[in-house]
Amino acid sequence: MRHTVAGRPVRTDPGTDPALAGGWAPGARLGAPATGGLALPSATPSRSWLYSPRGVHLDPGLLAVADTGNHRVLLWHGLPDTDEQPADVVLGQPDAVTEGRAAGGRGPENGMSLPTGVLVHDGRLVVADAWHHRILVWDSVPRSDDVAPDLVLGQPDPAGVEPNAGGACSAATFYWPFGIGIVDGRFWVADTGNRRVLGWDGGIPGPGRPADVVLGQPDPSAREENRGEGVGPASFRWPHAITGRDGLLLVADAGNHRLLGWAPAPDADRPASFAIGQPGLDTGDEWPYAPQTAAGLRFPYSACLDPTGDRLAVADTANNRVLLWDTVPVDGRGARHVLAQPDFAGNGENRWAAVLADTLCWPYGLSLHGDRMAVCDSGNNRVVLWHRTEPRP
Repeated sequence: MRHTVAGRPVRTDPGTDPALAGGWAPGARLGAPATGGLALPSATPSRSWLYSPRGVHLDPGLLAVADTGNHRVLLWHGLPDTDEQPADVVLGQPDAVTEGRAAGGRGPENGMSLPTGVLVHDGRLVVADAWHHRILVWDSVPRSDDVAPDLVLGQPDPAGVEPNAGGACSAATFYWPFGIGIVDGRFWVADTGNRRVLGWDGGIPGPGRPADVVLGQPDPSAREENRGEGVGPASFRWPHAITGRDGLLLVADAGNHRLLGWAPAPDADRPASFAIGQPGLDTGDEWPYAPQTAAGLRFPYSACLDPTGDRLAVADTANNRVLLWDTVPVDGRGARHVLAQPDFAGNGENRWAAVLADTLCWPYGLSLHGDRMAVCDSGNNRVVLWHRTEPRP
């Protein structure tokens, strides 16, 4: 049912079809507690509140969240199981109540500016400190607050924060690096502002080492959107997230409303093998109006391939939903399941209704691991932990 308020379409909330949700249901909610109304961030940060979270990593023993608007990363050792559960560790600020870029003005050595990507690999914590144009690495996951990183990549020293390290674009510099991943033994960075993806052989590199692979540009100094041409199979507009497995690399090219897939994963710049969210490799069209479809995407800012299986989850951000496939859709087929909308046609923020446990407003990041998934519900200033039970018949 629809009506209008001040000319804007509003739908009384029909809920999510359990069959389409495939057994997925929301659990603990971290951050803004308001349901049934606006979910606003607190004026004062705490261990329990979030402001526009945009990145998350989930594994059986750890949850790491890029609390982007508060310029920090929060860690929970052990998965939270209650709403508004306080974080165990705060990084990027001197304490749990300080806000502001660069540790509340203390300096970038321990601070962050709009961190987005977050990853834990082989016991190391990696953070894409996007607006400081660098990657931060901790050799072990901290268990106390305000621990400085062990490595800084993309800048000459821990105080450096200039785009492309204050110089020309190169294979060792970044401009708004938003996404990170380890796929096929390579460390990959979505170097969003330079419209490319960089890859390092042998995992996380040392400081100053140039990338071994540059995708999306003809050479390491180039940084034009879509290579200065039209949308194509080897170009990006806003590459934003990276996932995959051995033999497969997936990049969420948010600005072109698609995921690009390489199979096998590339070891040099070359065209993608297939696209998800577009009818072909040469289109990047947006369809901003309802009804939506099971195969279309609008600004997909995150994607995650389940490390325990073949399931793919995509944060279809501007459609305010999460799409799930049981296997990677190399043939272009639509998603099997949809979360946060009543059906595949819906795309309203919070279903054009209230903020409820199973609604989303601009889901920006997600992490899938088996039958658990963490979703950064950025517009609602929270992270929702979803779990999967046996789907209803």
